[in-house]
Amino acid sequence: MPNHLFRAVRERTRGRDSHVFLETPPGRRWTYADMMAHSARIAGALVGLGVGPGDRVAVQVEKSPEALMLYLGAVRAGAIFLPLNAAYTVAELDYFLTDAEPRIVVCDPSLRDALSPVAVKAGVRAVETLGADGSGTLMDRAAAFGDRFEDVARGAKDLAAILYTSGTTGRSKGAMLSHGNLVSNAEVLVDFWRFSREDVLLHALPIYHTHGLFVAVNVMLFCGGTILFLPRFDAGECLAALPRATTMMGVPTFYTRLLRHPGLTREASAHIRLFVSGSAPLLADTHREWRARTGHAILERYGMTETNMMTSNPYDGDRIAGTVGFPLPGISIRIADPETGRVLGQDEIGVIEVAGPNVFEGYWRNPEKTAAEFRPDGFFVTGDLGKIDARGYVHIIGRAKDLIITGGLNVYPKEVETEIDALPGVVECAVVGVPHADFGEAVIAVVVPAAGSSLDENAVLAALETRLAKFKWPKRVIFVADLPRNTMGKVQKNILRETYEDLFAGPARN
Repeated sequence: MPNHLFRAVRERTRGRDSHVFLETPPGRRWTYADMMAHSARIAGALVGLGVGPGDRVAVQVEKSPEALMLYLGAVRAGAIFLPLNAAYTVAELDYFLTDAEPRIVVCDPSLRDALSPVAVKAGVRAVETLGADGSGTLMDRAAAFGDRFEDVARGAKDLAAILYTSGTTGRSKGAMLSHGNLVSNAEVLVDFWRFSREDVLLHALPIYHTHGLFVAVNVMLFCGGTILFLPRFDAGECLAALPRATTMMGVPTFYTRLLRHPGLTREASAHIRLFVSGSAPLLADTHREWRARTGHAILERYGMTETNMMTSNPYDGDRIAGTVGFPLPGISIRIADPETGRVLGQDEIGVIEVAGPNVFEGYWRNPEKTAAEFRPDGFFVTGDLGKIDARGYVHIIGRAKDLIITGGLNVYPKEVETEIDALPGVVECAVVGVPHADFGEAVIAVVVPAAGSSLDENAVLAALETRLAKFKWPKRVIFVADLPRNTMGKVQKNILRETYEDLFAGPARN
């Protein structure tokens, strides 16, 4: 199998030219031949704009078939694809563009005027547009190119993508994913989850994220199946599409919302052979209720931006609620003491470490952070706490870091705290994640106001509207006289999480 991602796709889809690769709800269809032609034109347009091997192509657009073609076109051009959440504000994008120094930026037409000054400051050569309807300057340029393109040579260690991932301190870091990383993981998942050319995947995930792009899309490209491509998750639309699908990948929020829909029945899901959940922990109650309602056991797996997928509950065998299954073939998982790195034994809790061809090449322009996150023998320290039981199942116990995962999206508290702390009338604040039946975790802010301040919850949220993407906004802002601290003066976020762990208990609320 070639180590060049697109050449691997070519080999896997040989003879599938007339087969439907992607279909949208209005009935628009793209065959594999269409995919080859459109990605070729976009690759040609990128090269025409001066994009060369290793150049970054930053993309902040709405989900669309053309956006997928842009991903594939960038890979074919030898570029490094840099997808960015469409919810990011211009203030947030300033950092990403300055750090990554992309050759070009592709954005929604409505954002071009606001984004252009930031792009110019970052040294970006061109700002092109791509709308949700497939229109824009990039597609206009692509129309002038032919439907054949000689893929630029790339090796296993050459970068195919950079995805920015949140930590608990400092700025987001660019995880460098190579062609070899993405090819190896797609191959493993196709085989382990039994994907074939007969599969039809219901896709309602975003495509700026590992789950929706490198798991869902790459798996379907590598098996030669069909994607039912929904623009976003809607419980009613998903249920309407289920009878045409054989598989679905989602985050826990998808499953909790579907469970609240009266249309979810055994009959509605009878055509599905596999439901997969990831990007955030799936509550055991959700797992049990889903099985009772549909007869299906959700397959939960475990991955990170830096590692792609690491573990999975078995296709055949017990899918145990509260576990993420076994290490995938070719991938090594161990539990170690967080401080010393000493490997721990069965049922001992420590930090999860991983090694394998799936593990990223390091953090973009951050060799110190890269070195700090790897053990001398090459194992990557995930920062997640877990254990391996007597049967070999991996359990995730918690996070050594304070990263919050809400609705499958990463939020690091420091970023939100910095914005709230800057508000007039705020002495200090702490941001934590607490259990939420719909989102897995909800972001909440615990704020100490200045004496005599009239600041309230609405004022805090209003101030964040232009500073942070909506998924990072606290779902509650709570005012207190003091934050709990230890003897060293460090805020004890564990106490805050315990204090407010039942804040969203009962019926789900947003």
